[in-house]
Amino acid sequence: MPLSAKHIYPASDPQFITFPSRRSTVHSSKGIVSSTQPLATQAGLEILRQGGNAADAAVAVAAGLNMTEPGSTGIGGDCFCLYYNAKTKKISAMNGSGRSGSKTSLEQVRHDLGIADGKAGSIPVESVHAVTVPGAAAGWVDTVERFGSGKLTLEQILMPAIEMGEKGFPVSELSSTFWLASEDKIRNASPNFAEMLKKDPSAKDGCRAPQAGEIMKNPNMANTYRLLAKHGKKGFYEGQVAEALVKVVTDLGGHLTLDDLKDHATAGSEDVDAISLVYSGHGIDPVRVWEHPPNGQGIVALMALGMLQELEKCGKVTKWSEKDHNSAKHLHTLIEVLRIAFADARWWVTDPNVVNVPTAELISPSYLSSRASLFSPTTASALISHGSPAHNHSDTVYFSVADAAGNGISFINSNYSGFGTGIIPAGCGFTLQNRAGNFALQPADHPNVYAPNKRPYHTIIPALITNAEDDTLHSVYGVMGGFMQPQGHVQVLLNMTVFGLHPQAALDAPRFCIGAGMPEAGDVADRTVYLEDGIKDEVVQELRAMGHKVEVVKGYARGLFGRGQLIRRHEDDGQLVWSAGSDPRGDGSAMPQ
Repeated sequence: MPLSAKHIYPASDPQFITFPSRRSTVHSSKGIVSSTQPLATQAGLEILRQGGNAADAAVAVAAGLNMTEPGSTGIGGDCFCLYYNAKTKKISAMNGSGRSGSKTSLEQVRHDLGIADGKAGSIPVESVHAVTVPGAAAGWVDTVERFGSGKLTLEQILMPAIEMGEKGFPVSELSSTFWLASEDKIRNASPNFAEMLKKDPSAKDGCRAPQAGEIMKNPNMANTYRLLAKHGKKGFYEGQVAEALVKVVTDLGGHLTLDDLKDHATAGSEDVDAISLVYSGHGIDPVRVWEHPPNGQGIVALMALGMLQELEKCGKVTKWSEKDHNSAKHLHTLIEVLRIAFADARWWVTDPNVVNVPTAELISPSYLSSRASLFSPTTASALISHGSPAHNHSDTVYFSVADAAGNGISFINSNYSGFGTGIIPAGCGFTLQNRAGNFALQPADHPNVYAPNKRPYHTIIPALITNAEDDTLHSVYGVMGGFMQPQGHVQVLLNMTVFGLHPQAALDAPRFCIGAGMPEAGDVADRTVYLEDGIKDEVVQELRAMGHKVEVVKGYARGLFGRGQLIRRHEDDGQLVWSAGSDPRGDGSAMPQ
């Protein structure tokens, strides 16, 4: 059955939640865009108004976000997407992530980093060895070609972002904050740092990070977009951009080659099968939750939801009511199932084209039941297992788009940690990602161990929800933020379904994050449970009594909990209605067509 308005606004407003929504849910009977940056959102709306569909608009938003929020995303990074086709009710998944260089090896990287034999180590996120082939450029082209309306050219789709780069745009508050925090990183990363800073004759080297409200121009990035628009993938993976990219990497001691870039363009983004799990816990109408498969970590969210259902079946978790939202028992349960899920993901999430990843087995009821047996309803778990290295500084953009025809796209684009490596190919106006920092460097038999031509563990994950009864679209949603992402997916989903919150309130509600978003890593495990300001003091004390190490996070540091976007579908009076929210932890907003 199609959703009705009562699913968006419950008949009884849950007044028990003491953290009221800071924004209104935005509604539209046409298209709608929700992203972390209003100018990028407007770029997507412009494409919808020109006749483009959700996929076309998503690429415009991705390009606009790279221009306005380059610390979080960019054409020098990777992308994943899930696309819902309203006519067929089918979901397509596309993997737009790049690989390590073909001319290097685990031994070479360990040698270059000065890691002695038998010693543990990881690739620093600011090292040139953390650079993998950027997959976003090919991903944007492939998104338009595979899912787009066919009515607009790539040049038309990229034009809003091109004009921002050439004419300039006012910098938003949080983007300015992150820019300033990364200014030294950008300066130190490569000799081309001035391309990503604002010209100022009075500043050091004649440039600095832009402040909120100041006009920032990036004509070099605009030119990169023009080359992509004119020549397609060859405009990025061959010629001027490719040569500058390989040169700066080689000059800094890295190992990417022109052939690595050309090979990625030739192969294109990979069409993969989305993975899913039907969730019907706590008496809700069954929904099917869709995630991108490994090398993304979306399987963590599915495993956690599956374990929740198994715990309810065996009676270890009783049915939650509205008053249980963000209670100690609610949070403890989620914390524990996510710890178990991460313990598996740390080992198994890697490139399935190189290593056999048992995806179906990991989300099978029998396996999830066995893993759920590790759960204690009263006590925090001990360290479940040792795993691969990970990093707790991460930046990504997630956004969602829906169009008047009922199509929806869940899109995520990232350069990983703030400004990626900070390395800028000369004359190109963008930074290179540092995804290889997620590879394991030991032990040698680890599925995610570094190897040539291999994709690493990826944190970025888009999500979709369909109604299990008839496969109609329920929601397009996601939460960015490194290892916070599957945690955010679970919390926002439950906020909507079990606790009956409307889209904006589902995003506003305070969240938790385990281990600063970083799964435990041996003896250096961060076992902290970070709780967002707004969760009751008595809940903090109850969790501590259960053995959790708890820290409350306030102010700008709340960015730790990610920035989500959510578009929900329902029908009223025979018309399609989109209802969207945008995370208050970001600068963005949801806007109707």
